Amino acid sequence: MPHSVIRTASLTKKYGRVVGVSGLDLEVESGEVFGFLGPNGAGKTTAIRLLMGMLRPTAGRAEVFGLDTWRQSVAVREKVGYLPGDAALYDRMTGEQHVRFVASFSAARGVEDNGRALAERLELDLGRKVGDCSKGMRQKLAIVLAIMKMPPLLIMDEPTNALDPRAQKLLYDILNELRGEQTTVLFSSHNLPEVERIADRVGILRSGNLAGTKRIEDLREMRLRNVEVIFEGGVPGGIGLESIPGVSDVTRLGNRISLKLKGDINPLLKAVARYDVADFSVAHASLADAFLEFYAPAGHAGDDAGGGGP
Repeated sequence: MPHSVIRTASLTKKYGRVVGVSGLDLEVESGEVFGFLGPNGAGKTTAIRLLMGMLRPTAGRAEVFGLDTWRQSVAVREKVGYLPGDAALYDRMTGEQHVRFVASFSAARGVEDNGRALAERLELDLGRKVGDCSKGMRQKLAIVLAIMKMPPLLIMDEPTNALDPRAQKLLYDILNELRGEQTTVLFSSHNLPEVERIADRVGILRSGNLAGTKRIEDLREMRLRNVEVIFEGGVPGGIGLESIPGVSDVTRLGNRISLKLKGDINPLLKAVARYDVADFSVAHASLADAFLEFYAPAGHAGDDAGGGGP
């Protein structure tokens, strides 16, 4: 039976009057890939720093492998591979020197070899000095350093930042392989397609509060689609798309209709198929649209904006 690797109870962090995280109750099971989903300022970075023992909770408690993340932070970090959102690297050192340096803190065997193998998979040249590397290359190196000791838990803050699409796919492949080896992964993102691609379950953060957790299957069902239909000639009179379940925000312009759709697409397809259609396109809605019901117009917590808070 799976057991909880991460567990928080009423976890709260305040920066004066600003709430970073409020009353966070969360469990992440062994072998699960869990995504923290939310826009900048939602509280993702604060929650991750609390789990890593980098911040002291204002109230509540966080545990990793049954260890208190603040009181036993050293023991926690021995079990966790951590990718911060702003990884600190040494400009004058090469990637190879970073790998050797980080490996020197681990008692596990083969850590350096793991680092070199990961760098090769990510197409990263370890011979270059960090100061001569692009942002994408720096991010690849930070990923290598987080994963190479093959920890039972990976915590990653916006892991695909600055990565090109090919590098993103390579990282997804690595994370999927680690999932198969029962490594637990928690990562933050504001990118819905990314979360859908690799996560088993997501936690939706809103202004420091956990709005809910959902499995990916449920996430797909609630996701909005942006639909555009172009008709031959003008828009047919009395087409009545507004009455279709899940359809909203219908806009007519010339010979086209744009709308938002939540749920089953088949009733819309049947309604449109009665007319001469020149083009029909469907795109996934933006994160903000997809989770509009979770995000009120009130201001966000102040941790992710401007580098993740104090």
